[in-house]
Amino acid sequence: MKSVVFLIQCPDRKGLVASISTFFYQRGFNMLNCQQYTDTLKNQYFMRVKLDLESLGSSRKALEEAFGNFAKEYQLNWSVHYSDNIQRMGILVTKASHCLYDLLLRWKEGELKCEIPVIISNHPVLETVADQFKIPFHCLPVTTDTKQRQEEEVARLLKLYHIDLIVLARYMQILSKEFVEAHEGQIINIHHAFLPAFQGANPYQRAYERGVKMIGATAHYATAELDEGPIIEQDVERVSHEDSPEELSRIGRDIERIVLARAVKAHLEHRIILSGRRTVVFAGGL
Repeated sequence: MKSVVFLIQCPDRKGLVASISTFFYQRGFNMLNCQQYTDTLKNQYFMRVKLDLESLGSSRKALEEAFGNFAKEYQLNWSVHYSDNIQRMGILVTKASHCLYDLLLRWKEGELKCEIPVIISNHPVLETVADQFKIPFHCLPVTTDTKQRQEEEVARLLKLYHIDLIVLARYMQILSKEFVEAHEGQIINIHHAFLPAFQGANPYQRAYERGVKMIGATAHYATAELDEGPIIEQDVERVSHEDSPEELSRIGRDIERIVLARAVKAHLEHRIILSGRRTVVFAGGL
């Protein structure tokens, strides 16, 4: 079934649900699902409405123009997404394979509804993984002197492959402010939840030395401020003094896989609304 999703946010006021529902009812839409949330502290209203696209009695352009005119009255910020517009996801990696493998397997099994036309890395290590899934692989080594040129080439490739979503699957390079701002809301990053206490190399060794009792991971949209972007998904697992640094690392990799996959899935299913430094993430399966 083809569907269309509207994501809406606006100042909260009486009659919003009735007015929005009436707009779609008057145009003969069958509403498949409606999720909503009100931030009472900021007086902001958020809605995700999914409609049966077979009910569309006009062109998509006409629908969007009509809703745009309707939205002005209620000060709605909105976006519209059609299920037959398949998003194209580009994956950036370095040497770690666990998140890459997980994303590719979920994509192959149909769990992630997207196309993956390219994998880009600053090392050649994971080219064999890309080959297994018959995905073009571009190795772009980077040094301090070549960083700007390398990033420009990354941007060129992303444009060449018409990428909608960029996933940093343990891509161990800091992206420039210009690059991140050019792809605002389109870059998902994953990191271990030790940050900022255990930044840099060997975080699990230092976590072991500090005797941590809980480890986890965080997926977020990338912003110019390193690892400070709006959080999409998080998870944790309890550990103990008996876990070696190697065991902590294994547990951490498992959590990273799950958290990144959840975040990517939510984005692909248009279940996320950005609101400043926060996200509203609606439940999946709808």
